[in-house]
Amino acid sequence: MVGAVIEKVSGRKLATLCLALLLPLLLCFLLGGLLAPAPSTSQSVLGTKCIDRDQHPHHWFQVWGIPSQHKRCEMVDLIEELMGTGITSEQVVFAFQMPLRRGQMLDFTRWQQNLIGVLQLDIAYDVRCEPAPNATLTLHVRLGYKNKGDKTEDWSELAASVEERHLDCELEPEHKYQYSCQLVPLFELGSLHHDYYLLNLRMPTDVYTGLNADIGKLVDVHLVAIFQNGGFTKAWVAMKTTFLPLVVLLLIWFWRRVQAVPREPALIQCLLLTLGVALCVLNLPLEFLTLRFDMPYMLLITDIRQSVFYVVLLSFWLVFAGEHQLVSDDCERNRLAAYWKHLSAVACGCLSLFIFDMWERGVQLTNPFYSIWGTKVGTNLALSFIVMAGVSAGLYFCFLCWMIWRVFCNISIKRQALPAMSSVRRLHHEGIICRSKYLMLATLACAAMTVIGFILGQVAEGSWKWDSDIPLEYTSVILTGVYGMWNVYTMAVICLYAPSHRRWPAASLGILDLIQVLVETLDKSFEDVCGLDLVFHVIKVS
Repeated sequence: MVGAVIEKVSGRKLATLCLALLLPLLLCFLLGGLLAPAPSTSQSVLGTKCIDRDQHPHHWFQVWGIPSQHKRCEMVDLIEELMGTGITSEQVVFAFQMPLRRGQMLDFTRWQQNLIGVLQLDIAYDVRCEPAPNATLTLHVRLGYKNKGDKTEDWSELAASVEERHLDCELEPEHKYQYSCQLVPLFELGSLHHDYYLLNLRMPTDVYTGLNADIGKLVDVHLVAIFQNGGFTKAWVAMKTTFLPLVVLLLIWFWRRVQAVPREPALIQCLLLTLGVALCVLNLPLEFLTLRFDMPYMLLITDIRQSVFYVVLLSFWLVFAGEHQLVSDDCERNRLAAYWKHLSAVACGCLSLFIFDMWERGVQLTNPFYSIWGTKVGTNLALSFIVMAGVSAGLYFCFLCWMIWRVFCNISIKRQALPAMSSVRRLHHEGIICRSKYLMLATLACAAMTVIGFILGQVAEGSWKWDSDIPLEYTSVILTGVYGMWNVYTMAVICLYAPSHRRWPAASLGILDLIQVLVETLDKSFEDVCGLDLVFHVIKVS
């Protein structure tokens, strides 16, 4: 782009800028690799089997942390012990208290942000009652909470529902006396606002209606609670709080320079402003609000901000590569309409993934027990979306690689004309070509990291919901590194494509060099009417 900083800045200043931007990128990787803990952790809570003799649906069955005179849980070790006692399956309540005690009463902190619960059922082998393939599991669930200072027996109901899930179990050769069952997704809370949580679960059985009659011989139920680590949240918020003012100040400086130029802003400059604004919205540390307010819609807001940023970033890369393909400098360049096919594909892909996320997140605002993974059809649909998203991300990266390869081919064609130029002009153009190549390689590296992080994130988020045996470690260094790369890359491109206040010094050019530059530009202008602005630029410089 004519008149940009990338063309005018000296090599020393450019090297200083690169070092100044690489330092925070290195710190982001070190923050995730050395200081921040894993993004999330899990606890496996064994359900305590309680007997509800009064069959009161509004009673809470608490396991520990309650005086004996208020304790309603009459515990039993094995369900088989209840046979012949007149106790029905509706009177058996599985109680889960979170978080687990570790020698003392522990509590959740609001820095942990969200909570996901999945069930693991222990089904014993019995030839008299084998589990049916793809059995339907009916669950009567209640989720309650309380905070420090509340009475030990005072639990407030957060949600209650009757849910159906599908259960797939297989008898493995090495475990001949117990089935291996897949995890059953149960609930997801978008805000971890309270200190303690209690889950009461009933699985009534009716052989006449077939209610839970084909799940096999149930022995125990485990609740796997997954929540975000508070230490990782603090590191994540620290990154956002640091980058936000830097990007805002840089955007103000950039747009002032664009407005100071007596011409319409170029397409890349407009997209850079949009990208910067989207990044600022993503950098807003809204997690601070969750420390004071209960915001169950926080995951929904995060998905919206992430989706908007993905659309803008992916669109910018396509336009950025397209604007550097200088084979046909026609009047269609510098117009967003010239890229409508590319941008339509990006918008459709991101919109489909956004609708899929909103389908589940939106319903969970009123019913945290809702899950698209609860049925076989929903599971297949969710898996299809995740696979399609991964394939689409890979195809996008391949297409971007092809566009950048075309840019390199076009640069090679233009480079063949350099020997015919004057020495000063040849050196000037060689410097611009070299800088453009390095910037394209940096764009490709950032795109590769983005695609890898997106695919790993989708797989890691769904691994607890469809299978527990995927050997995947989505570490903090990937999250913090990719997030830091977005900020550093955006700031770098904004700096390099801002209008420069420098002019090509006439003292460094001889009269013959000026005439040669003018002749070359006039020849180009006759070939392409849209190149007239270059003529006036050279005349003004000379």
